[in-house]
Amino acid sequence: MSRFSGKCVWVTGGGQGIGRETARELAREGAHVFIVDQVARRVEEAVLELGASADGVAADISRREEVRAAAARCFARFGRLDVLVANAGITSVQPFLDIDEGTWRRVLDVNLTGTFWCVQEAARLMSRSGGGAIVVTASTNAFWVEATLAAYNASKGGVVALVRTAALDLAPHRIRVNSVEPGVVRTPLAAFVTEDPAGARCYLKKIPLGRFAEPLDVARAILFLASDEASYITGQTLVLDGGLTLGLPLNSEDGTAVKLLPDHDAPP
Repeated sequence: MSRFSGKCVWVTGGGQGIGRETARELAREGAHVFIVDQVARRVEEAVLELGASADGVAADISRREEVRAAAARCFARFGRLDVLVANAGITSVQPFLDIDEGTWRRVLDVNLTGTFWCVQEAARLMSRSGGGAIVVTASTNAFWVEATLAAYNASKGGVVALVRTAALDLAPHRIRVNSVEPGVVRTPLAAFVTEDPAGARCYLKKIPLGRFAEPLDVARAILFLASDEASYITGQTLVLDGGLTLGLPLNSEDGTAVKLLPDHDAPP
């Protein structure tokens, strides 16, 4: 039997990137998938692709009333909620001294406050049916910050603290809460890195595994944390970065690893 047969899963940011790939994998494993995305066209395309067992609605997760309406529609359609994948997020690249109030608030409102609204509403539904699992998409930027991304870094650091707190508070309701922390993933959000030939080549030199993550890499980790295979895991973060945050590898000019020690039979 598939891991999610008969279960209802709500995926935010499910219209593209990590969310869309996660929705595909969940549907393949028998889940009823409810898509939330800010862009109506993406919701329609995702639901059409996933078929009759899927539904969805366009919503801005930074607006509490829209999150509540989405949660109500999900529950009305499927009669239960077993898993939330809180994946929706945005970013903004700006030098620290140039960040304006509107940009700061928008990133925090979506990534942190919006995630809180979704986790809270999902947990209320899950508590009606005996529990569930919540997986939040954080980022390695929560602990390995990058310049010009202050709002994004701060929001993802807050998300990790939120996940740990929610795990404590919701454990009595039999709700597990965990997060994934991807590094750079080939999605529209990270296209300013992955699709820039010079920038991508430079960045890849920092990743020991030598490639960016694909959405499927993250989706598979999300499914594990949401499944019964992780039934004793809560309040944790799973890093998916190809070794990026382990430290800086020693590279040659073409990006290949340089031996730290000579061969035993090499001349001194």
